[in-house]
Amino acid sequence: MLGSTGSIGVNTLDVIARHPGRFEVFALAAATRVDELLAQCERFRPRFAVMASPPHAAALADKIRRNSLPTHVLSGPDAMETIASHEDVDAVMAAIVGAAGLGPCLAAARAGKRLLLANKEALVVGGEFFMTAVRRGGATLLPIDSEHSAIFQALPEDPASWSRRIDKIILTASGGPFRTRAPGTLATVTPEEACAHPNWVMGRKISVDSATMMNKALEVIEARHLFGVAPAQIEVVIHPQSVVHSMVQFCDASVMAQLGTPDMRVPIAVGLGWPERLESGAGRLDFRQLAALTFEPPDAARFPGLQLAWEALEAAPGTPAVLNAANEVAVEAFLARRLAFDRIHAVNLATLEAVPTSSPASLADLLALDAQARATAAEAVARLAA
Repeated sequence: MLGSTGSIGVNTLDVIARHPGRFEVFALAAATRVDELLAQCERFRPRFAVMASPPHAAALADKIRRNSLPTHVLSGPDAMETIASHEDVDAVMAAIVGAAGLGPCLAAARAGKRLLLANKEALVVGGEFFMTAVRRGGATLLPIDSEHSAIFQALPEDPASWSRRIDKIILTASGGPFRTRAPGTLATVTPEEACAHPNWVMGRKISVDSATMMNKALEVIEARHLFGVAPAQIEVVIHPQSVVHSMVQFCDASVMAQLGTPDMRVPIAVGLGWPERLESGAGRLDFRQLAALTFEPPDAARFPGLQLAWEALEAAPGTPAVLNAANEVAVEAFLARRLAFDRIHAVNLATLEAVPTSSPASLADLLALDAQARATAAEAVARLAA
């Protein structure tokens, strides 16, 4: 479980706990939340626990010893790749936020694991390079994002038939907390307002991405690689109720949609149990209580970053990695109150314009491009925040 103390990790462990005897937690990994990871180790008693940095690992190891737990503590990116590819591991939940999750995801893919992908950046940054690793390693890739899980559930089980059946993929978006807010007032948005999602309980970074709809831009890129469709075959619509999680329109004009309550335990249970269905703990839809299901086009003035998805997909293969890195830097600056909310898009755009296009051929190339984009984005933040 990579990213066990985040919202996806907590929900995954909740689903696992509902099925005693079916799953064993081999390893848990987190970034900085020592006490939360300790509590998870006390409950699930994994063989390994991994912290992102040595100081946090040392703090956890001390608590593990004092509580006489059987868990061995490791630290760093190499340790995360080790547990993700370990021979005793059958499935890997990849829920590390950002490009930091790419290395462990690649390790799991190359080792042929069942990879439950909640880290959209692995596909956004890795692109075809990552998908090649999945194919060569014989891994089973199952999307955990609610939108991509919905598409996966709506498609036939034979991926070889998708290209001749799919006419269009329709990603739904809630519109976030600012769907009806005047664009001219977005400069004064606070981190607290941006993180107050009307439908979903999520981490701070993805909550901000939802407020800007950059999460949907990243999901467009992700869908292109997951389902092998052309960028022009992907559409985004705003669906404020978050009941229809996404749709597939087929070549005969029929549409298949996956519906459910806005609860991440549903796609998590799909990934854990596929091709079976598992109890998730989520509430059931009561159609008698649904007043309406509405759909509307995204407002380009309010969500200017959305169009960058299609532009990045039409550019050099490394362009989505640049966009992702720029957005991570910009969102971090906004959450730290160093950048206005409405300047996030400006940072992303300035970084895309400044970083030369490229075609990464290795993980080292991708990481170098990511570092270059982050440095450029940091410069843009300093300039735009002045």
